[in-house]
Amino acid sequence: MADQVNEYKCSNCGGPLRFDPASQMLVCDNCGSVFQPDEIEAQYLEHSLEAAAIDTTSLSLNDLQWSAEEAAHMRAYTCPSCGAQIICDEHTAATSCPYCGNPTVVPAQFAGSLRPDYIIPFKYTKEQAINQLREFYKDKPFLPNEFKDRNHLEEIKGVYVPFWLFSGRADTDLAFTATRSHTTTTKDEYITTTEHYRILRQGSVDFDYVPADASTKMADDFMDAIEPFDFDDMVPFQMSYLPGYLADKYDVEAQDDEVRAFSRMSNSAVSTISSTVSGYSTVLPERQNVRVRRKATDYAFLPVWMLATRWNGRPYLFAVNGQTGKMVGDDLPVDNGKVFKRFLLITLILEIIIFAVVWMAVNG
Repeated sequence: MADQVNEYKCSNCGGPLRFDPASQMLVCDNCGSVFQPDEIEAQYLEHSLEAAAIDTTSLSLNDLQWSAEEAAHMRAYTCPSCGAQIICDEHTAATSCPYCGNPTVVPAQFAGSLRPDYIIPFKYTKEQAINQLREFYKDKPFLPNEFKDRNHLEEIKGVYVPFWLFSGRADTDLAFTATRSHTTTTKDEYITTTEHYRILRQGSVDFDYVPADASTKMADDFMDAIEPFDFDDMVPFQMSYLPGYLADKYDVEAQDDEVRAFSRMSNSAVSTISSTVSGYSTVLPERQNVRVRRKATDYAFLPVWMLATRWNGRPYLFAVNGQTGKMVGDDLPVDNGKVFKRFLLITLILEIIIFAVVWMAVNG
């Protein structure tokens, strides 16, 4: 038996609602109605709490003919609009029905400790993200046509990526050896004097909301590269921000991400304290002792536009920060056919020029 999912509907016409980054409101594309997220969240609160109490069950192996290993990580839900069965993996928190296209939210994924503490709503629209990709593709004549195709760009998806946010303090105890040189000049010689110093620095650096993505589906280097996020825009989590976007709950535990976050805090603290050592000719680190203490860990959804594609069997991934528009991507592929055509064209032009020069020289 498939479990139920939530669909946020317009109270005026019954059409599906989606969150609009430009207005920061829930909008109905059918009748144009606009709603505050808080308003819709209050309407659906009771239903969401009831749905969250339902335990999702593994898919029926007899119905789907999947292996036990595959089915153990999949879930089936019923679309409230068309009644179709939606199949997704065990971590999916928001998706859309493949039959009617309406956005759906899985309340059971936000029960208890699975519920995020915060969310940064999308600010960058899909069209803005597409324009970022177009700008990235611009002036690249050997890029395969498939990458510039409008239909290809439309495949970009808005995803709320799960993140752990670590707050802490890094206590540092640093020692450096340094030199300072100066030269004096006499009538007959230059005299260089080098002074040697041992410099000690101790200090503490506080950190708030150091992010580490909590999904194995996301490449850590990509998620690090699209930072920073402006956490002033972060608000308490509400499911009403999800319609129209994909979302996954975390599958990396906080303690597993802590090592990455603490390493970032440690490196940043060392860099900050080291920057106070100045005015020397040379500075070399002698001792670096850093102790990071965790103050708090929060769970948040952060907005990312994602485009994944393949060319000649190789995957390519592009990501746009859904709040700031910062973009990162793989190195773009080269269409060898375009390279060859360009080579032939240049060769033909050079041959024409050479022929013209020779003809003019012969015929005076």
